[in-house]
Amino acid sequence: MRKWFRFLLVALVVTAGLSAISAYVLVYAPVTAEFQGKRSVEIPPGSDILAVADSLGNRGILEKRRSFLLFARLSGWGTQVKAGHYMISSGSSSKDILDRLRRGLQEPVRVSVPAGSRKERIAAAIARNMAFSAGDVLAALTNEQFAAELDTDTTQLFGFLLPDTYFFYWLTSPENVIRKIKATTDALIESETGENSPGMTSDEVLRLAAIVEWETAQIPEKATIAGVYLNRIKKGWPLQADPTVQYAVMLAEGKKRRLLFADYDIRHPYNTYKYRGLPPGPINNPGFASLRAALYPADVPYLYFVANGDGSHTFSRNLREHLRAKSRFDKVRRQARRKQTEG
Repeated sequence: MRKWFRFLLVALVVTAGLSAISAYVLVYAPVTAEFQGKRSVEIPPGSDILAVADSLGNRGILEKRRSFLLFARLSGWGTQVKAGHYMISSGSSSKDILDRLRRGLQEPVRVSVPAGSRKERIAAAIARNMAFSAGDVLAALTNEQFAAELDTDTTQLFGFLLPDTYFFYWLTSPENVIRKIKATTDALIESETGENSPGMTSDEVLRLAAIVEWETAQIPEKATIAGVYLNRIKKGWPLQADPTVQYAVMLAEGKKRRLLFADYDIRHPYNTYKYRGLPPGPINNPGFASLRAALYPADVPYLYFVANGDGSHTFSRNLREHLRAKSRFDKVRRQARRKQTEG
């Protein structure tokens, strides 16, 4: 009898030990695949624990699905998962993963806004890593009430999306993304506005800066180009800015192309050959250097400029100088085309 009692006691101890080991393994043993660093996963709103496991598996994170689901059920944490974007390390246990998901310990995602772009391209870039779509961004940008809340209108709003890299939580709404970026632009314009600024409204600064952005990538030339256009405005001349005509063509045809002589006669509010003053809205979202050029235009005597074919420009004070510079450029361009044909 004593022998049987001793055997039973040993069996109970072994069973308890095995149970403790199993519990420890269930809670603390790694359930991920082996990989370097961390991997990201997006958990959509309304996901149950099976969908969470699927998302983790599809991202190559979760390897031991049964253990993960068992721990989720026994702990009750499987019903507490919060939607969002998370980073999971290799070697994480079920407890590690679910504790992060139930506490909502998200990582922000990178949003890179390109410079000098059309509304559609900006919307696609903003939506690339977010939970919303490019269509959602465009809907916000064209919402008149939302634009009014931001002290602008739908014609101007997209131009305030300052090119830069931002970080947002994955489930941030497109309205809040736009709101934050515009606030950044507003603060920048306000901080840069000084006594030497031309006294324009933020919208006007934006419209001039957008033309400068399109005209040149050469930072040292930007303030000079801004000065040329302001000189034309002071004289009561039309701006005669080719980028605005190109923008009008893009709005009509959906894509950029080489301008034809007939394009300069189109009746369109953005055709600054036909209509004086700045265009009704920005033709892109200008970067910091172009904004600063519009705020601090160079005090120059120039009224004309022509491209040199290498990204730079030749500036002229009068039409005679301008025509000579244009003739030189046309000659260089013809020679270059001749070489291409002969080659």
